[in-house]
Amino acid sequence: MGARWFWAAGLSIPTGRGGRRRRRPRVVYIFAALAVVWLLIGLVGGGYQSKLGDVQKNDNAAYLPSSAESTKVDKSQQQFRTLQTIPGFIVYQRESGLTAADKAKITGDVRKLAGIKGVDGGQVAAPQYAQGGKVASISVPLIGKNGAEEVKGPDIADAEKAVLAAARDGAPAGLAVHSAGPGGLLVAFIDAFSGIDGLLLLAAGLVVIGILLLVYRSPVLWFFPLFSSVLALGVSSLVIYPLAKHNVLTLNGQSQGILSVLVIGAGTDYALLLVSRYREELHTHASRVEAMITAWRGAAPAIFASAVTVILGLLCLSLAELNSTRSLGPVAAIGIAATGLVMLTFLPVFLVIAGRWIFWPRIPHFDHPDDGQTDLAGHGGWARFAERLVGQARGAWIITAVALLACAGLLTTLKADGLSSTDSIRGKPDAIVGQKIFDANFSQGEGAPAVIITNTAAVPAIIDAVSKIDGVATGPGAVCVEVDWAKVAKLVKAGQRPPAPGRDGCAAAAVRIAPANGRIAVDANLVNRYDTDAAYDSIKAIRSAVHAVPDADAIVGGQSAINLDTQSASRHDRNLIIPIVLVVILVVLGLLLRALIAPVLLIVTVVLSFAATLGVSAVVFNHIFHFANADPGFPLFAFIFLVALGIDYNIFLMTRVREETLTHGTRRGIVRGLAVTGGVITSAGVVLAGTFAVLGVLPVVFLSEVGFSVAFGVLLDTILVRSVLVPALGHDIGRLIWWPSKLARGDA
Repeated sequence: MGARWFWAAGLSIPTGRGGRRRRRPRVVYIFAALAVVWLLIGLVGGGYQSKLGDVQKNDNAAYLPSSAESTKVDKSQQQFRTLQTIPGFIVYQRESGLTAADKAKITGDVRKLAGIKGVDGGQVAAPQYAQGGKVASISVPLIGKNGAEEVKGPDIADAEKAVLAAARDGAPAGLAVHSAGPGGLLVAFIDAFSGIDGLLLLAAGLVVIGILLLVYRSPVLWFFPLFSSVLALGVSSLVIYPLAKHNVLTLNGQSQGILSVLVIGAGTDYALLLVSRYREELHTHASRVEAMITAWRGAAPAIFASAVTVILGLLCLSLAELNSTRSLGPVAAIGIAATGLVMLTFLPVFLVIAGRWIFWPRIPHFDHPDDGQTDLAGHGGWARFAERLVGQARGAWIITAVALLACAGLLTTLKADGLSSTDSIRGKPDAIVGQKIFDANFSQGEGAPAVIITNTAAVPAIIDAVSKIDGVATGPGAVCVEVDWAKVAKLVKAGQRPPAPGRDGCAAAAVRIAPANGRIAVDANLVNRYDTDAAYDSIKAIRSAVHAVPDADAIVGGQSAINLDTQSASRHDRNLIIPIVLVVILVVLGLLLRALIAPVLLIVTVVLSFAATLGVSAVVFNHIFHFANADPGFPLFAFIFLVALGIDYNIFLMTRVREETLTHGTRRGIVRGLAVTGGVITSAGVVLAGTFAVLGVLPVVFLSEVGFSVAFGVLLDTILVRSVLVPALGHDIGRLIWWPSKLARGDA
């Protein structure tokens, strides 16, 4: 079948001397079979791409390692109650003051909201009214976990939307109704990522089409790289979906969005390299098959080396403490692996079958039959640029380095201490509007207490120690043993009134949780909202205090503690992984270039480019976008994508420079290598920058920051570092860049 398919496509090898047809290499049939396989897998996988949202986990608790203190508390709480809830509120506001009709509506909502699927009805309490009479709220906790079974993000979002719809249903005219609390803010995040694939793919596709139209100047050719990239994304999804479904890895909205952009961007980069070589070879081969075989042999080593380097760099994320960061490595690595395989097998067959017409109107004809080694390094704009650059190499690299150092100096202004939930989403989603109203009228720490798991005998000492801490609420019921809301609901269902609280304001013993294995949970209400620096300071103080209580073995968790532990893990991951990635890339470059000096110089330029990018990003974030802060994990994400992907351009340039050096010497090899690869590298950089920039279409501040930094950094890398700094510095140093290989002893 494969043979007939290739014959039908006209992929015959031209006759040799004597009119005999040359025998086609067996590899042609292998590639034909692989192309069919990837086509089928990619098409099937496209259906799973839309299902990835069903296996996402967007709550911080799912990110943390089992060693985190808040994770231990989360697991321990399952001993005391079956349902684990996410605090949430419905906020009612009338600027002129709540009317009698408003209050009747609000009171009637309590029972209605308690009966909604996905709500822990036992915890839906009577409404509370703010001073001034303009605002009221009802606590409506959402069920986040039932026993060991976690509720899926879309189900939580559906429950919250049902709550908000019920609260708004029948509301008197002029009564504003909003969601608030961790539950509402979590749903705002889930909504921000809803339809992520369709939105990002559309935006990335339009960007790539526009850039490829400019690069190829063909109304047709853009389709082939883009379609191949979409197939690679389908292959990736088919692998990732079952792994996320069975908790082998943690997939969140951020990693899914990055996967789409990464595959489209990297796939187009690889395609640019292959297509440019194929177009060259079509001028020197009458047969498209022979032209592709020659082009593939020239481009595949660089593409393969690039993909392997990126995969190794991404897999370094597996060393992270945060589950989301640790799983991003395999998720992105799977995407790159699928992209490399599709671009090296499916795309070549796809291009050959289509024929030369896809390059219209600049169709490459067989017009150099006697000159199979046409020297492309001696003419064109990049050849002229390279000659001028090396004429003043020392001045060029010094000026470039100084400019980059100046930008890097701005790095001290980068704020990466973490984003609160209200600052993490651009625009004004309903939950953020409601949260601001709630914060202005009620205790901000309401509904999200610190949770202390301690030995039962130490409860009085724990309560005494915690009650003295700044940032912990004072007054009756501020620090108490947890209420068992299942017991409360049971009494209410039986028509009985729950017993009144004691003198200390804490629940009566009859409705408290029962100790389990000598341990019990104590809640401490905080003054500040759960996702603020002030709340994190309170958690640190609480931990110090309870850890010092003799024989308590106390641990502290809750929403604020989860956020604090997440930020701490992000800082740990950043400080651990960045140096490891640099070492891995240094080793790979050393093996690839068979030298030591050149890889070290390339790593130095990578670090300088990264620091300059963060410095410029800090200015843009602070003074143009007016972002409140950046996540502690932002520098790590920016580094991984800038360095792991930016290394592509190092490989594309330096492998060609080394190839040219073997024949022409180091300094001429640099000139020729830059002349031949400059256009491809610049085009690839623009494509990758454009695809990452589309992350800004999502209203998530973190992704906007990553998208801008990577887009800017890639452009900086391709236009300035890879086109000026590296070749100018290499030319100035000369053959010593190849030390200790034999090339260092050859002609300069």
